[in-house]
Amino acid sequence: MRLPPDPSTARVVGPWTHRDVSANGIRLHVAELGDGPLVLLLHGFPEFWWTWRHQLTALADAGFRAVAVDLRGYGDSDKPPRGYDGFTLAGDVAGLVKALGSPRAHLVGHAWGGMLAWTAAALHPRLVSSVTAVSAPHPLALSRAIRRHPRTQGRASAHVFRFQVPIQPERALVRDGGAAVQRLLTAWSGPKWTVSEEFDEVVRRNREAMLIPGVAHSALEYYRWAFRSQLRTDGRRFREAVDRPLDAPVLQIQGTQDPTTLPDTARASAEWTATTYRALPEVGHFPHQEAPHATNTLLTTFLGSL
Repeated sequence: MRLPPDPSTARVVGPWTHRDVSANGIRLHVAELGDGPLVLLLHGFPEFWWTWRHQLTALADAGFRAVAVDLRGYGDSDKPPRGYDGFTLAGDVAGLVKALGSPRAHLVGHAWGGMLAWTAAALHPRLVSSVTAVSAPHPLALSRAIRRHPRTQGRASAHVFRFQVPIQPERALVRDGGAAVQRLLTAWSGPKWTVSEEFDEVVRRNREAMLIPGVAHSALEYYRWAFRSQLRTDGRRFREAVDRPLDAPVLQIQGTQDPTTLPDTARASAEWTATTYRALPEVGHFPHQEAPHATNTLLTTFLGSL
């Protein structure tokens, strides 16, 4: 029987430097490259910090200090039993900015990481210079679209409802060496990327990262809090806390073929701030990996203009 991978396997070798940072009461693993203004890269599901490999090098070349983190519960970061609510996760981001010795940071987030970027900008505005949301609408835009449009955004978010069942979703994610991760990546990506040579490596690394003990459960806890809190006091407090205009400039990058986050839902985020919205044709849920050159150009141009 094959043993599960050690968390240290998430420390993929490259031009970056790996280290551990204590923030908000936990240990977070980061990969860092470059010098200059801090850009903090926040990954989504079902990934880990390595999803930002193309952006780490591009941002460093453009004169930024790029730091990609394994979020709470992922990769080689701590996996505590609690703390997967929006308030605590945003506190992880804010604590990490401080722990990295920077007064402020540009936040770049994909999917769940993008929602945390929106949230941190609302709850900790003094620490956030800008937000780049990749395939990530404002949290309230998404929850509202799921309620109001069950046949479109609601259907696109069907995985959120499937993940509410206890135990079984965790088992499904790790069964057959993480085969479910491959199915999700394939289903959520644009068709051109899934036949590329890089895609095989992406699948292999993310399958392995999901098999690290504790990751599958932790990753699903994000979704469980987001759904279950809708009917609780903490959910109401969260909605009130993030329902405010943002002062930070916002860039939204959206694939036109994203099957999980629909373009109309992403555009609705403009209700909370004046966003710069950019759509990438023939790209699915992972623009930063499917179209790294286009994403890097948009990102470095946006950050360079601030």
